[in-house]
Amino acid sequence: MGEDIAIIHMDRAGAHTTNELSWPENLIPVCQPSHSPELNPIERVWEYIKKELVGEVFTTLEQLRERLKQVLEKITLEQISSLSSYKFILEALFYAASY
Repeated sequence: MGEDIAIIHMDRAGAHTTNELSWPENLIPVCQPSHSPELNPIERVWEYIKKELVGEVFTTLEQLRERLKQVLEKITLEQISSLSSYKFILEALFYAASY
């Protein structure tokens, strides 16, 4: 077993919370509260994308794909980091690093 500490962020699906799982000592599971998709970092990215598309109508899948491509091409690394970083995740990583 390595000396590194790892944090795994997950939902409370039955497969993730069963007593049959055995976690290595250096793996820290961080579970979201039940029914809380807003805590999933990708959900904030989707919210941003949807706001960019408000009021637009697409008559073909190709039109939607092209518009999504435009939206995704203008998103910066800093925006993705800001949208997908949660204080509790960053704090958990900070404390794990000092463990």
